[in-house]
Amino acid sequence: MAERSFKEEVQKLKLGEGEEFRGEGILAVTKALLESGVSYVAGYQGAPISHLMDVLSDAQDILTQQGVRFESSASEATAAATLAASVNYPLRGAVTFKATVGTNVASDALANLSSGGVLGGALIIVGEDYGDGSSIMQERSHAFAMKSQIWLLDPRPNLPSMVRAVKMGFELSEASNTPVMMQLRIRACHVHGRFKTSQNLKPKFTLADALKNPKRDVSRIVLPPASFVHEQEKVISRWPKAIKFIQEHELNEFFALGKGPIGIILQGGMYNTVVRALQRLGLSDVYGQSQVPLYVMNVAYPVIPTEVLKFCQGLEAVLMVEEGQPNHVEQNLAHLLRSEGVQTQLHGKDFLPLAGEYVSSAVEKGLGDFLRYYGGLPKTAANLESSLQSDQAVDSIPRERHAEVIKAIAPHVHARPPGFCTGCPERPIFTAMKLMEKELGTHHVSADIGCHLFSILPPFNLGNTTMGYGLGTAGSSAFNDAASSKAISIMGDGGFWHNGLTSGVANAVFNKSRNLTLIVDNSYTSATGGQDVLSSKASNPTRSTGHAIEKAVKGVGVTWVKMVRRTYDVAGMRDAMKLALNSEMEGPKVIIAQSECMLNKQRREKPLVRAALARGERVVREKFGVDEDTCTGDHSCIRLSGCPSLSIKDNPDPLRREPVATVLDSCVGCGVCGEAAHAAVLCPSFYDAKIISNPGLWERVRGKTARTIIAWVQARLHSRSMRYGF
Repeated sequence: MAERSFKEEVQKLKLGEGEEFRGEGILAVTKALLESGVSYVAGYQGAPISHLMDVLSDAQDILTQQGVRFESSASEATAAATLAASVNYPLRGAVTFKATVGTNVASDALANLSSGGVLGGALIIVGEDYGDGSSIMQERSHAFAMKSQIWLLDPRPNLPSMVRAVKMGFELSEASNTPVMMQLRIRACHVHGRFKTSQNLKPKFTLADALKNPKRDVSRIVLPPASFVHEQEKVISRWPKAIKFIQEHELNEFFALGKGPIGIILQGGMYNTVVRALQRLGLSDVYGQSQVPLYVMNVAYPVIPTEVLKFCQGLEAVLMVEEGQPNHVEQNLAHLLRSEGVQTQLHGKDFLPLAGEYVSSAVEKGLGDFLRYYGGLPKTAANLESSLQSDQAVDSIPRERHAEVIKAIAPHVHARPPGFCTGCPERPIFTAMKLMEKELGTHHVSADIGCHLFSILPPFNLGNTTMGYGLGTAGSSAFNDAASSKAISIMGDGGFWHNGLTSGVANAVFNKSRNLTLIVDNSYTSATGGQDVLSSKASNPTRSTGHAIEKAVKGVGVTWVKMVRRTYDVAGMRDAMKLALNSEMEGPKVIIAQSECMLNKQRREKPLVRAALARGERVVREKFGVDEDTCTGDHSCIRLSGCPSLSIKDNPDPLRREPVATVLDSCVGCGVCGEAAHAAVLCPSFYDAKIISNPGLWERVRGKTARTIIAWVQARLHSRSMRYGF
């Protein structure tokens, strides 16, 4: 069950010639694929393009009508390899995944695809997850595009530009026989806008046509001597064709040429941020009409020498706005300008941050410093003072006082690290692991990508390394010493099917590992938005689900396998881990811990509950609470659980000062707090309550009677305490 349904929005994909599309960037990209006559689309979900996969999944009927094959791929490598269909046939294909981790996974297929070249258009849509909100290592797709000579599009983040980039991407690919990569940052994926639609095109050459008339071209297969020829083709043939196409179709854009002695060169994806900064500096209006010459590189690679020279001709200086490191474009421009004898001064990372996301404040400050250095700020602008005092305009305080102010406010600003959702079935697993460590000591824990990676943070503080999606077990491969304690590896069901079965479990069997692998089976790839996987229990009309992880691990040779069918059983989880770590049986040990992702469970159940309430039906909601008189106030329950619904409040007993634990109304009744208290032998202060909506007659009478008796007892106790002066 995906994070969001696009069932209603995908109807916009049916819009015809000259109609107006209004909506989100991701949906516009899907519409552009259909208007381009794409034959097949594949991909693996991940921020910020998860919704593109969800849109395609929800648009299955429309895709089928258009003759488009959609594949939800097992991994990014699977998706990239799907583009092999475009090598020998005039089939337009597109794949999508998260960058740069997805690009890394797909690197073998992409490198082979680029080397051999394509006949049909091949478009790789990557979600450029770079910056402050990213969850991965800070790298960019640009280096990979350069390494394999894949043309890189970075369109301006508005719907018309993105739609045109998709269409031109296919044409550029076919004109140069080279795969094309288009990167979309998170703001581009979710930007809203409108554009005039075209008619959806069915593929001129279909997958059925290819199967009926199979073709092969040995010169396209990457084996010597063909591989040596491919390298020459890239430089001698494909590159010039790409340059010519980009120039003739004006994929890059010029704005405000001749309006000043200094200019700005920028990646297309940075356009909105740069224009906004110029507007704040009084050099652009709210509609983006810049007073400073701009050269917008909607094609970030390759650089077009004639366009760069044309833009820089007669300018005193230009600023290159290139996000991240290394500064590939800036280095390329520096070499180009100097080799051509152009004396225009080139600036970039000297005025802008060396690394990190170019948020609006950073760009505004860098542009302000650059413009002020060359006297390019308007003398009569209304916001002249704030522009000149860029430190104050951006941060309201001088830069030299930043450290002082941050130090002063730090104690009052609470850190908000990522963490498990309320009721997450993975939380009790790590509670159990902490309890197990109290008896068996600490162990090396090899972590993995997924929600379970939050266990590295407080209150659990577990996990030594993480190497990649599905590589948790592989990450502990070296720790296989029979004389020492076993290492523990964590892996999710998404990572297991993505890469972990072969790279982790099968590898452990082959090498006779004695370590423990704990597979968290919550029925979805929850970290990417809740999409189905092979082992999902949900009935999926377009996918095959219900394939047990237990059968898969036994199928590759694991003999010690234990199922824990309810992760909230903290004591059971702890005992299962102890059993595995104490076992002397040869070979890897695997525990499969099952419970449905609570977030997806709530997404499924809440609409049903709301509908039942609207019909006046009886609904029971489970919620836990804390007996204030029993709670000791040591808060071990919070330290063992970390549940967001567990908090503290003032002790109602005037003779006790320690705050007592309390359960907030966000509780979903998973029971992990009580289970943890029981397993750890803490104070028995948790109780289970049932909140009944639309109760029956007998329940209302019983509730009223109970409230009357309780009120009478409380009044008697209060009267007695007043009598004796308590």
